[in-house]
Amino acid sequence: MKIYNLKDYTKGWFIGDFEPSVLKTKNFEVGFLSHHKGEKWPVHYHKLATEINYLISGRMVIQGKELIAGTVFMIEPNEIADPQFLEDCKVICIKIPSIPGDKYEK
Repeated sequence: MKIYNLKDYTKGWFIGDFEPSVLKTKNFEVGFLSHHKGEKWPVHYHKLATEINYLISGRMVIQGKELIAGTVFMIEPNEIADPQFLEDCKVICIKIPSIPGDKYEK
């Protein structure tokens, strides 16, 4: 068994085609992300990657829709991600495929 600590990884991303990574793969990325209430996050999109997100805790708005804990939401290529964090949020994010640099600010 191997044991890792999330604090050793960049912004919560621990699987994907980047270093450091628990598992280096081009197939997908996985991150456990923490966002604070009111945190400013750039409006962005991905040209190639699809993002599947699970909102573990908190409340947020994205694309004008309010999401609550337990919501799964998917953002497809070229769709705008414009998150507003209404509460502290914990999110599991899976991006398919793993393409570092496939993030474009609007």
